[in-house]
Amino acid sequence: MGDTGRDRAPPPGQEPPPMPRLALYAVAVCVLAVVAAVISFVQGSWLGIVWVLLAGLSSNMAWFYLRRQRAHAVG
Repeated sequence: MGDTGRDRAPPPGQEPPPMPRLALYAVAVCVLAVVAAVISFVQGSWLGIVWVLLAGLSSNMAWFYLRRQRAHAVG
């Protein structure tokens, strides 16, 4: 459950998945947070600021995991 930091080589003949699972989860959270922020602001609530901050955090996490996989695949 979660990233343990261990890098496992894929079995011979198999390519690694195109996008790490944690990056997909982070993108999903980012999209949902943006939708929640829009809904919150439309309703006149300033709570949308929290959703914007969560969207920023999750998008940074997605970039981190994508760049980490690309670096691992190259080197």
